Amino acid sequence: MIPEAGQGRIDRPPAREDQVRLPGALGRRFLVFVDTEEEFDWTAPRSRDATATRAVAALPEAHRRLAGFGIRPTYLVDYPVVTSPEAVGLLRPLLEAGECAIGSQLHPWVNPPFDEALTTPNSFVGNLPEALERAKLAALTDRIAEAFGRRPTIYRAGRYGVGGNSARLLEEAGYRLDVSVRALFDYSGEGGPDFSHRTAEASWAGPARLLMELPLTTVFTGYARRMGPQLYAAAGRVGRMRGVLARTGALERIALTPEGTPLPDALRAIRRLLADDIRLLSISFHSPSVEPGHTPYVRDAEDLRRFYAWWDGVLDLLAREGVRPIGADELIEEAWRARDVGLRLATH
Repeated sequence: MIPEAGQGRIDRPPAREDQVRLPGALGRRFLVFVDTEEEFDWTAPRSRDATATRAVAALPEAHRRLAGFGIRPTYLVDYPVVTSPEAVGLLRPLLEAGECAIGSQLHPWVNPPFDEALTTPNSFVGNLPEALERAKLAALTDRIAEAFGRRPTIYRAGRYGVGGNSARLLEEAGYRLDVSVRALFDYSGEGGPDFSHRTAEASWAGPARLLMELPLTTVFTGYARRMGPQLYAAAGRVGRMRGVLARTGALERIALTPEGTPLPDALRAIRRLLADDIRLLSISFHSPSVEPGHTPYVRDAEDLRRFYAWWDGVLDLLAREGVRPIGADELIEEAWRARDVGLRLATH
């Protein structure tokens, strides 16, 4: 069943008129977002006590590599990171030098106030009562503003866990870019949002449409890609059918992330996206992956080598295809400028 569209909500597909239209002169661009967070056991139940942020110390090396390609990443910091003086001490100089943007990432299980039970549905902050979601967002936003000297305007819900109130609360709090949607993914089996019918295109959200939504880029490849959402959902109910579809070249879902997406798949996805004239690509990873042993994706030194080789291959292809990096702040400015021009033309 396709969710009802529109109403400015993030957890539903956008209405056609809410599509973001960027100026043609901007060309094709890509952004990099880093879920800058604590280390925890991905296989264990969530704990309020898992708040170590040791891996942030390895971020400067990753930042140096990305900056060498002209990338100005957005570090989406959560509560354990922003309350760590060491982590803030590493990130703040990058922000002050204009080499990155700092946004918010809300992990409700380690973000006060702690008025909810530790359950899987409650790990999606959009499932919480409106007042509690608002209070957690305010606590995180205020700490980031205090630590970095400016209020964040870019947001991601941990576990992509937005709900029916999220767009309005973000708009009220002064956020202007949300990156909580993971296109073509469905988390409803765990009580989370269903993005299976959400494409990679950016859109305007919020009651006043003051919030730009940019999904994490995902695309279907294969000769059956036109049937993507329906066929992929059906295949998920039949054993290993999704693997069969991928191996036979019929259908494969590929997200632009070095975590769990092999380089050849990522390159194939980018070529498909460019052929589809998708002009804005969003790439993402978790900060603990830059040090072995913290995530399922980078367990040892060889995994870390492959992690950086992924970036080398992806960024080489993007450069050859003329897809240039853009900072999140610059994207917001360009989107608003294009929107203002469109509104003026529409009224004359």
